[in-house]
Amino acid sequence: MVLAIVAILGSLYLSATSRSAQNGHLRNCQKNLQKIHLALEIYATDQQGGFPWRTNAASSAQVLDLLVPRYTADTASFICPGSKLSPPPSGESIAQRKISYAYYMGRRRTDPVAALMSDAQRNPLSKTNGQLAFSATGEAPGNNHQKFGGNVLFTDGHVESSPAYLSFSLVTPQGIVLLNP
Repeated sequence: MVLAIVAILGSLYLSATSRSAQNGHLRNCQKNLQKIHLALEIYATDQQGGFPWRTNAASSAQVLDLLVPRYTADTASFICPGSKLSPPPSGESIAQRKISYAYYMGRRRTDPVAALMSDAQRNPLSKTNGQLAFSATGEAPGNNHQKFGGNVLFTDGHVESSPAYLSFSLVTPQGIVLLNP
């Protein structure tokens, strides 16, 4: 009986520790997205308000590589602290690397407030409030923060967290392409 109680208490402790660690990762991830947003804003200033765009891009890294090293040398910010990926060397191209973030290609600074980047999502489809965007089980894809949801960076620079089942909509209008990492 004592062993059973110890096992239950141990599993509760590990679960709480995991949740606490993921909350820390979510906050650090938000900081990464805000750092990237600064580079995106400077890029948009140089590009008449357009955020990075690359024809025939297959991943977010191929497009966001346009920021490195001119607009940011901090390539570690492209890796979510909750993911298992290693940061790329500072200032080196990320085009051929795996990064943690999805990118909504085709947005402009003058667009109404809309999603610009997010943690890796389960798929590149539009999602409405209540739909699954991030892993609910901790399994890939979309598991930067295991089963604890993810962050979304908006065009105005604010970041919102959401559980795996969205607490807001991420609709992808015509002309916008969601590039998952």
